[in-house]
Amino acid sequence: MSGPVSIRAFAEGVTKDYVVAAALQLGGWASRIDPARYATGTERPCIALPGVYETWHFMRPMIEALHRRGHPVHVVSALRRNRRPVVDSAELVARFIADRGLDDVFIAAHSKGGLIGKYAMLKLDPDHRLVRMVAVATPFSGSRYARWAPNSTLRAFRSDDPTTTLLSSEDLVNERIVSVFSSFDPIVPEGSELPGAQNVRLPSGGHFDVLRDRRAIDIVTEEAARPAA
Repeated sequence: MSGPVSIRAFAEGVTKDYVVAAALQLGGWASRIDPARYATGTERPCIALPGVYETWHFMRPMIEALHRRGHPVHVVSALRRNRRPVVDSAELVARFIADRGLDDVFIAAHSKGGLIGKYAMLKLDPDHRLVRMVAVATPFSGSRYARWAPNSTLRAFRSDDPTTTLLSSEDLVNERIVSVFSSFDPIVPEGSELPGAQNVRLPSGGHFDVLRDRRAIDIVTEEAARPAA
């Protein structure tokens, strides 16, 4: 960016996005809602996979939209605040799905959740239970900022991390993924474009604010209802 206006717009965008993240975090701490209330319905079952350090509350706008349309939406509570490595988390998700006998499952994911979902689809789904995923603001190619992150949980999003490298090079399931991302993401400046997937760039900004974007929510509900190929 160049010029004081652009710099100011950048700073305002970052500030707004982190205010949204703080509100979502505080809302989760204050909430007494049992996520089991969303696990009812007769349409295609869904799994919600939040990002790193996030609880399921971050995805509540999407969860509620899916549930209103008759989808049972499941929260993998064992993920807690999603600090485990992607592979370990994907194994928890695969075990959750198998233990509950879920089939024809749609994944709604945010950020790291999209990496978990893709790994599960690619490596842990021999019975093809996972039919489709919408991943919002997912760092499929990593994030340049991860190299300077203060801990291994965040440094795992380096572009040269072995799991990130594997997921970016393997494209077998990409055609069943819709990657949704904003025009400005302060955490994933590279963007979330995934070759072979359906990529949707929204004019809105933010890594977290996009979770509340009506267009992103509509894409999630439309894809969840789409008949399996």
